[in-house]
Amino acid sequence: MRREHEATAQTMTKPQILSADARRAATSDALLVFDACRAGVVLRAVLFVEVVLAVAVLFVSTTPGDWLARLALLTGGALPATLGWLLVACALKRTLQGARAPLQYAAGVLLGVLAGLTACALLTLVLPDAGEPRWIASAASGALLSALLVAALALRARGRTPAATTARLTELQARIRPHFLFNSLNSAIALVRDEPGKAEALLEDLSDLFRHALVEQRESATLAEEVQLARHYLAIEQVRFGERLQLAWQLDARTDAARVPPLVLQPLVENAVKHGVEPSPLTALIEVRTELRGKRAVVTITNSLPARSLATAQAPRGHGIALGNVRERLRLLHDVDCDFSAGEHEGRWRVRIALPVA
Repeated sequence: MRREHEATAQTMTKPQILSADARRAATSDALLVFDACRAGVVLRAVLFVEVVLAVAVLFVSTTPGDWLARLALLTGGALPATLGWLLVACALKRTLQGARAPLQYAAGVLLGVLAGLTACALLTLVLPDAGEPRWIASAASGALLSALLVAALALRARGRTPAATTARLTELQARIRPHFLFNSLNSAIALVRDEPGKAEALLEDLSDLFRHALVEQRESATLAEEVQLARHYLAIEQVRFGERLQLAWQLDARTDAARVPPLVLQPLVENAVKHGVEPSPLTALIEVRTELRGKRAVVTITNSLPARSLATAQAPRGHGIALGNVRERLRLLHDVDCDFSAGEHEGRWRVRIALPVA
C-alpha cells in the first residue's frame, strides 16, 4: 500500500505529466487537420459539395427538370473528385500531422485545385462537344470548396482537444464529487480497526480512481480499462451500501480493445448508484454488460428504479449533464459510428452504447 502511494506521488509530481505531455497531446490533436477517415466526415463533405452544386445550378437552370439534369451531370464529375480528395487527405493525415498549420491548409487547397481539374476532365470525357473546358474556373472552385472543407476539419480537430485535456479537470466536479470522497474515507476509517484488509482495498480503489482522473492525459482508452475503473468505483460504493447494492457483470472479452473516451463509464455507474441505490431502502441491482455484435461493441448499464412508495427520500432529479457529457465525448471520438441512448426500459433505467471495435 505504501509503495502504491509513493508511486502515485512520484507520477503526479513528474513535470512532463502535468505540463509537457499534456501540451504535446493537445498540440498533436490540434494539428491533426486531415482526419477525414471517418464515415461522418465523408458524408458531410459529399453533402456539402452537393448543396453548393445545387445552389450554383439554380443560376443557369430554366426549369426544375433542367436543374435536375444539370445537377446530375455535375455530380458525375464532382462526386469522384470529392471522394478522391477525401481519400488522399486520409492517406496524408499522418504525414502532414507534424507540419505547421499553414502548410496543411496550403496542401488542402492544392488538393482542391487538383480535384477541380479532375472533375473538369471527367466532364470533358462525358461531354466532348460542350466547348472549351473551363480549367481555371474548375480549379478555382475546387480550391474554394477545399479551403472550406479544411477549415471545417480544423474546427473539428480543435473540438476534440478539450475532450482529451482541459475537460479532465472540469469533469472532476461533475463526476468525482466531494461527498463521494468524504463517504469513501469515512467508510475506510470505520473499517480500519475491525477489517483492515477491506479498508486497504477501499483506499487502493480510491487511489486508482483519482490517479486516472488527475494524471492520465489520453484521448482514448480501451473498454477493458474503463470497465476495470468502473469496478473500482462500484467496489467502493459496495462497501458503503453493503447488501443493498447488488452487482452483475456479464463481460465479453472480445470487446476489450474497443476505444472509448477516458473515464466515460464512471459517471454512468455513478448515476446508477445515485438514482437507483441511494433513494431505495431495499436491495438494488446494477448490471454492466458488454457484448460483441458483428463488428460493434455494445455496452449496457442498467439499474433498478426505486418504488416511489418505498423511497427513503425524494430522489434528486438529474439535469442530464453527465449523460450529455458522455454523449458528446463519444461523438467527438467516433462521430456517427457510435450510438448512445438512455432511458427507461422494461421498468429499469438503461444506458446503451454501441461503438466500433478497434
